This record gives sequence, C-alpha cells and structure tokens, in this order.
Amino acid sequence: MQLFIGGTCAGKRGVVRQRFDAPHWHSAHARDRLEAWPSVADTACLVLEGWERWIGERLAAEPDDDRLRQAMVRELDALRAWEAEQGGQAVLILLEMGRGIVPLGLDNRRLRDLNGWLAQDTAARCERVWYVWNGLVKELSC
Repeated sequence: MQLFIGGTCAGKRGVVRQRFDAPHWHSAHARDRLEAWPSVADTACLVLEGWERWIGERLAAEPDDDRLRQAMVRELDALRAWEAEQGGQAVLILLEMGRGIVPLGLDNRRLRDLNGWLAQDTAARCERVWYVWNGLVKELSC
C-alpha cells in the first residue's frame, strides 16, 4: 500500500494520476461505499479516497470511537490481504485535517480524531507514505 496525505486541494489526486497507470478510483466523493471496494478490486491499481466521508457516515451509527477505529483497521488489513493475494497495488488518499486545531463540536472533534488515528494506522501499514502540499511531494520515513 501507498499513502498520499495532505491538506484540502493540495494536489494529492493529481500526483496519484501522474504516478500510476490506469488506476481504478473508488471514491466517497462519487458516492462509492467503502465496504464495496472488493467488488471493483479486479484491477492492478486501486485508489481509495474520501476516507473522511466514510468515517463521517459512520459517526452517528457507532458511538464508540475504538470500535469505529477497529472497523477502519479491518478495511486496511483487508486491502493488504488483497494486495498479497492478487498482486495489486492499493493507493490511499487521506486528508490531513486540522493541523492541530481542535473544533468545538463533538462530532467534528470525533471526525478529526478518527481521521488522525486512521492516518497513523494507515502509515504503519504502508510501504511508502507521501506528503503532498501545494502540488509538491515528499516521501516521509520513520
């Protein structure tokens, strides 16, 4: 897996389009459901974006942040298993939220917290992590 992370309109999609040939996009912005990605995973490169929307959709239904985080981790682990079994490449695009600013509303705080945990959990599972800002790309390492 590879992770491309950065702020809103930072150029993440453009960078991914430049680096991967004919990727299949699975996007919350196109109203794709996260759990439906296996039905379109017959591709060499699968791009998943809109994680903040997928998290947001689940906030009301799951009041326990730990359970919601674990559900997201299961999706990440399923993507890694798909890569190992099918030889495909999963590319995740995540939005960096907040830059340390804590919103007043509980739902907005939960969304930022869960998105931050997702970013950490994703980075821990990825072969490569890229930070994109203003169209510039930098590989991050531990």
